[in-house]
Amino acid sequence: MRMLTTMLSLLVMTAAPAPATPPAPAPRPPRPMMSAPPPPPPLPVPVQPKVADTRPYVALVTDLGTIVVRLEDKRAPVTAANFLRYVDAKRMDGFKFYRSTKSWGAANQLIQAGNRGDPRRNFPPIAHEPTTTTGLTNCKGALSMARLRPGDATSDFFLLLSDIKGFNADAPGGDGVGFAVFGELVAGADIASQIFNAPTSPTAGEGVMVGQMLEPQVTIKSARRVPAPADAPVGCVVKAP
Repeated sequence: MRMLTTMLSLLVMTAAPAPATPPAPAPRPPRPMMSAPPPPPPLPVPVQPKVADTRPYVALVTDLGTIVVRLEDKRAPVTAANFLRYVDAKRMDGFKFYRSTKSWGAANQLIQAGNRGDPRRNFPPIAHEPTTTTGLTNCKGALSMARLRPGDATSDFFLLLSDIKGFNADAPGGDGVGFAVFGELVAGADIASQIFNAPTSPTAGEGVMVGQMLEPQVTIKSARRVPAPADAPVGCVVKAP
């Protein structure tokens, strides 16, 4: 009887279902890869309005071609106004480029022009504007006033074809006043070079100018104001701050 009970217990245990295994959780879908947000578009660069160039420009039409100069009428108002006075009165028509400093060597190149005829065509002399006051400099291309003494300049001017630092008012060993810069060459450098390299007389001239007088001289046939060229260079006469 005991054996029968034991066997029945074994049968019941064998037939009993195994405890249910909880189902495995369903796999989660992979999270999408999040890409970095695109950078914001760059802010537009503000466009600075172009400041109109109101400085006067003058075309000197010569026997060899045209030279265009720009005048620094804000920095050197007295000297620039004097030059324009000759231009506007048409008194510069017929003036001559009459001097080239080839004999001074490569470091001191200039050509000089002015009234070589009737002195009655000259306006009264003007006050001297030194470079230490104007902030301009006698660099290659500079337009400077010729003079014997400060305050006696009238119609003659230099066009520099090389830097001549000794012409500045603060040049070491200079006279402390220098030559007044009032503009610069902006077009026609090749014409200026032709004038510089033109023939000179071996005997004409006085003092340091002997051997520097052009022969023949180059005539300025007309001098007139012109609009500012679209491609005018920045230039060098204004000293960097």
